[in-house]
Amino acid sequence: MKRKSLEKEACPIARSLGEIGEWWSLLIIRDAFLGKNRFGEFEKSLGLAKNILSTRLQSLVNHGILEISPASDGSAYQEYNLTEKGKRIFPVLVALRQWGEACLFDDSGAGQILVDKKFGKKVKPIEIRSQDGRLLKADDVRIEFISPKPKKNSRKK
Repeated sequence: MKRKSLEKEACPIARSLGEIGEWWSLLIIRDAFLGKNRFGEFEKSLGLAKNILSTRLQSLVNHGILEISPASDGSAYQEYNLTEKGKRIFPVLVALRQWGEACLFDDSGAGQILVDKKFGKKVKPIEIRSQDGRLLKADDVRIEFISPKPKKNSRKK
C-alpha cells in the first residue's frame, strides 16, 4: 500500500511525520546519535532486513537528515552522518524517550537513563515554556493559522 505524501500539508506535525515518522527511521536516527554510522552497524543494532534498511537510509539522505560521506578511517566503506537538520531531531527523541520512561515502564524504570556527560547527572524532563517563562500544558496553548512563508531552498535535490 502506497503511503500518502504529507509534504504539502499545512500542519508541521504531518510534514515532520512524512519525513521521519516511520519507526525504523527514528531508530536509525537514534543510533546515529549514539555514534553508529555504517550500514553494518545499523543492521546489527536494529536487526533490520538489508533491503528495508537500505530504503530507510536512502529516504533519510533524500530528506537531508543524513548525509553520505567516505569512511573516516580511510577504508572503502561509506558512512551515514547526521546533518544539521538531522541533529535538530534530538529534542524530539528526548521527548519521546521521556514519555516512554514515564508511561511505559513500572517504577523500576527502563534500565537506562539519559545523562549529561559534563556533570554525570540525569537529564531533566523537557518542558514547554511561554515567552515569559511560565510552564505550559496542552490546555494552555492553541494553534493560530497564519499565512505560511516558504522556506528558502526547500526543494529537494
